[in-house]
Amino acid sequence: MVFIDRLLAAQRKNGSMLCVGLDPEPARFPCGLNGDAGRIHDFCARIVDATADLAIAFKPQIAYFAAHRAEAQLERLIAHIRANAPHVPVILDAKRGDIGSTAEQYAKEAFERYGADAVTLSPFMGFDSVEPYLRYPERGAFLLCRTSNPGGDDLQNQRLASVEGEPLLYEHVARLAQGPWNTNGQLGLVVGATYPAEVERVRAIAPTVPLLIPGVGAQGGDAAATVKAGWRSDAPIVVNSSRAILYASSGDDFADAARREAMRTRDALEAAKRL
Repeated sequence: MVFIDRLLAAQRKNGSMLCVGLDPEPARFPCGLNGDAGRIHDFCARIVDATADLAIAFKPQIAYFAAHRAEAQLERLIAHIRANAPHVPVILDAKRGDIGSTAEQYAKEAFERYGADAVTLSPFMGFDSVEPYLRYPERGAFLLCRTSNPGGDDLQNQRLASVEGEPLLYEHVARLAQGPWNTNGQLGLVVGATYPAEVERVRAIAPTVPLLIPGVGAQGGDAAATVKAGWRSDAPIVVNSSRAILYASSGDDFADAARREAMRTRDALEAAKRL
């Protein structure tokens, strides 16, 4: 099953557009786990088990594992997802961007070492930095397009006078992902929920690609506006929430609290389709 089909299947099975981000910070772990980087897998596995029937995807952020020398725990965690939530795809949030043999190694890391279904990429170095990932025909890649951070304006909102129509840079990335770069239907785009007008613009340019939308939850993105701007029945949106779910409680009930917050967010996103 190709990646977009896995997304659509998870969307139907779980009735969800919610992506649960796995950004483990040991200093924020609840009592009994607090400060113990050796328990990253255990913490995240509890979150996975509590939300497996509520999510369209899980999105581990690789830096939160690598900073604590926990790459082996990340491998175990993705294996845990495969065993306990096989219907939920895994998006490895790595934001890689390099060319040639280096990109080949990054692709091997994401898809062969970790077994992710998709990976986030920076398209700044051009198509030859993306192409090695497309050699894995069942896997996907989300290109950074219009990100949720304020500094995204520094480059993404710059106008390209050398391109016909003088589009903004993020609009040009959206056109490439919808068109010539998307040779096998494997590409999606990352668009921040903090810019719903830009989500709507990207969706107009790229009507058939999946959108990974961070920024709902702790970053303050509006769930209803995000869904209104980006949702299509045949092109999934994957709306990520990380900290608001992971750290919904600092007590022993952290997994139950995470489930309640995930359910609240999932239901709010689904309700927004009917507005």
